[in-house]
Amino acid sequence: MSARIDATVTSGTFSLDGQTFEVDNNVWVVGDDEECVVIDAPHDPAAIKQLIGDRSVRAVLCTHAHDDHVRYAPALAAAVGAPVLLHPDDLPVWALTHDTPPDGELADGQQIEVAGTVLTVIHTPGHAPGAVCFYAADLGTVFTGDTLFHGGPGATGRSFSDYDTIVNSIRTRLLTLPDETVVKTGHGEDTTIGAERAALG
Repeated sequence: MSARIDATVTSGTFSLDGQTFEVDNNVWVVGDDEECVVIDAPHDPAAIKQLIGDRSVRAVLCTHAHDDHVRYAPALAAAVGAPVLLHPDDLPVWALTHDTPPDGELADGQQIEVAGTVLTVIHTPGHAPGAVCFYAADLGTVFTGDTLFHGGPGATGRSFSDYDTIVNSIRTRLLTLPDETVVKTGHGEDTTIGAERAALG
């Protein structure tokens, strides 16, 4: 059985720099009927566990460490017996939410295999220093977290973020992907690399 993408939307808060906002987050699960990986664990671990079902979870993958993406990552990982993986450049951001470190690291170019599909880690700093995207070439999809949205780059201007860095990441790391690549984001609707190339290229 080939890999598929399952999704749910969870609601909660995002807090940084002394401000808190209500947010809806996309949660992506990539796998088949036997095994999967979870991309981000923001709010409502029960809803995420329902999406997983009885599948074996290979890892909880973090696109970055803002609290609305990792708040429940350790609890979810413990419940399903999987490691939490994060790019080490985001450890200072992770430490704002969690007292103990994640279980392992993500590295640029790392390949994560699940259900016959390979997710390639693409380091895309800017929204956060350790922000990454996960590119599944055979699914024609890239999971961008908060690096690239429908309509442009993710937010900058808060601690640990930088506009010029995120634009450079998008132009040099994401716009090199095929135009038809579907972009599945951390918040909101899908887009494509081609659509965003027109705005950012």
